[in-house]
Amino acid sequence: MSTEALLALLQLSDGLFPAGGFAHSLGLETYAQAGLVKDRPGLEAFVLAHLEGSAGPSDAVAVAAVTTVARQGDVAGCLAVDARLDAMRVVPEFRTSSRQMGRQALRAIAAWAPDALLADLAARVDAAATPGHYPVVFGAAAGRTGVGAGDAASAYLYATAAMLVNAALRLLPIGQLDGQRTLAAVRPRIAALAQHAAARGIDDMWSFTPGLELAGLAHAELDMRLFRS
Repeated sequence: MSTEALLALLQLSDGLFPAGGFAHSLGLETYAQAGLVKDRPGLEAFVLAHLEGSAGPSDAVAVAAVTTVARQGDVAGCLAVDARLDAMRVVPEFRTSSRQMGRQALRAIAAWAPDALLADLAARVDAAATPGHYPVVFGAAAGRTGVGAGDAASAYLYATAAMLVNAALRLLPIGQLDGQRTLAAVRPRIAALAQHAAARGIDDMWSFTPGLELAGLAHAELDMRLFRS
């Protein structure tokens, strides 16, 4: 990976990138209010459950696949992954959050430099011709800047873990050091999941997180909510 591609990937996965992840906890708020996640070990278990049951075998595979086809200029390949992800997002809040983050990321990416594939994808999302899920947009942007599939999957998974940790800092009585310890602890698992994702294709995508999905469904009924999911 070139230095320029690395910098683009760092920008894309940075917590300051305006994709809107700060507004989502992906079920963590439900667990926190129920007292099921209340400290750093609980947070680490939650993050790992999300990575191993959903983000790794589903989203990271999608990111890797789209990264590859985007480098080849294959819009149809991006749309196929987008459709598959939409079918797999069974929790309304999770589906909506992924679409919202995808749209916001596309708007921010458009400010980088003109790109025909990304412009085509953005036009289709604006016309409601494709959902524009965040992993697809992430992979497309990574691929168009010369990033490889494995590196893109790694960055996506790290960004997901960081998003959950940032949510935890607002929901739980833990500090920045505990947040950083959590991210350091899950790094080996992120590396393994990314390597696995890069070697898989769209037909290998799967997700099984019934507990997290139930938490996502229950989140809409909470009396007080800090996050949108």
